Amino acid sequence: MLRIFSGIYKGRKLKSAETPNVRPTTAKVKLSFFDIIQDKVREQIFLDGFGGSGNIGIEALSRGAEYVVFIDILPESIKLLKHNLEKIEVPSDHYRIIKGDYNRSIIQLSKEGFKFDIIFLDPPYKLLEYANPVKVLFKRNVLADNGIIVLERPSNLNFDAKYFDLYREHKIGQKTLNFYRHDVEESEI
Repeated sequence: MLRIFSGIYKGRKLKSAETPNVRPTTAKVKLSFFDIIQDKVREQIFLDGFGGSGNIGIEALSRGAEYVVFIDILPESIKLLKHNLEKIEVPSDHYRIIKGDYNRSIIQLSKEGFKFDIIFLDPPYKLLEYANPVKVLFKRNVLADNGIIVLERPSNLNFDAKYFDLYREHKIGQKTLNFYRHDVEESEI
């Protein structure tokens, strides 16, 4: 069972997937991510790029995110996500769920003028072996000027985002969080 760790929904439990197709972000990784970004999530526009159960995006809402967009292509994830949001009673004007292909969804959000302050990506790890989910974010210019992208990946898988600057890497056991943003001056690192 997944749990919300902080904020207005603290202590609430989320239903997790009963299928191997959905791999939720572990509690340790989630806590590390939110410890690093701390209060930066307040009043921000947040993208949970491979939403799954909503574990990350709902935590962001609990910690004060203004709005969260969840993207997932799997019907079981969408059903689970809706269940968790309704169970916790998150107001429907605080989020949007998109059932669809990640790249096409980003293209559509770009056409609608979305700019995200924080983008969290926890894609299927196999995807990272042949695709770069950061590329479409760059091409469609959906990251706000001071925004960040955080990618969860297995520590043993090398990944180069190419389109944004890596400014922090945080290892948690077998997982690594890569933090990216627009051009970074060397003195900022």
